[in-house]
Amino acid sequence: MNLSSTDLGLAARVQNLTKTYGRGESAVRALDDVSVGIRRGQFTAIMGPSGSGKSTLMHIMAGLDAASSGRVWIGDTDITALSDLELTILRRRRVGFVFQAFNLVPTLDALGNIALPFDLDGRRPSALERARIDGLVETLGLGSRLRHRPHELSGGQQQRVAIARALATAPDLVFADEPTGNLDSRSGREVLSLLATASRDHGQSIAMVTHDPIAASHADRVILLGDGRVVDDKPRQSAEEIAAYMLASELDATAAVA
Repeated sequence: MNLSSTDLGLAARVQNLTKTYGRGESAVRALDDVSVGIRRGQFTAIMGPSGSGKSTLMHIMAGLDAASSGRVWIGDTDITALSDLELTILRRRRVGFVFQAFNLVPTLDALGNIALPFDLDGRRPSALERARIDGLVETLGLGSRLRHRPHELSGGQQQRVAIARALATAPDLVFADEPTGNLDSRSGREVLSLLATASRDHGQSIAMVTHDPIAASHADRVILLGDGRVVDDKPRQSAEEIAAYMLASELDATAAVA
């Protein structure tokens, strides 16, 4: 019996996922037979040392990159064989993104950036969606900044605009790629708290790629990658526990190479 992602309580999943870059002797296997899911309504951190495959996994899960083999689902939709156009529409309607570099449109003000997913989809927000945007603006403290363009906002404010944009359409899944990487520690804590609240209070499914144990300690679950494989899958951990585990993993990897 084949269970769907919904049956399994998952917002996204990959099965027997492999990704290889290059050919022949120079080929690099970034992901090696990975099977893992992002649970619906949970805040999941995906961690690992540089080169472990964490960003590759996120990009393939989000439909931004193609697998060499294996299957990928967003919700119950198998995206493995979708065309570029179908993937673009699916991402626009069902996936939100928060990037380290904010990725705001410099010519649009904050409100224009928040509403961008609707503009790209060629429609205006419904009454329910406008109410959600108003709620996000209030929660994120952006009410006095809506007519400011990105260059008039601090890094923390820009990232809050990016979070509002990512959540505005109530997507099935939000991917956050090192979302605190360009922020000071206070702004970083605020952003992580907002992502955790979106998951806890609004049932958003959030997958965050990070190398930072403090960031990962805000998540409900920590998936650890090493050499393109899932090496552990843990419930909420303290920053100290995660840092100790990461250090032990890197020492083990170094010893294996030696």
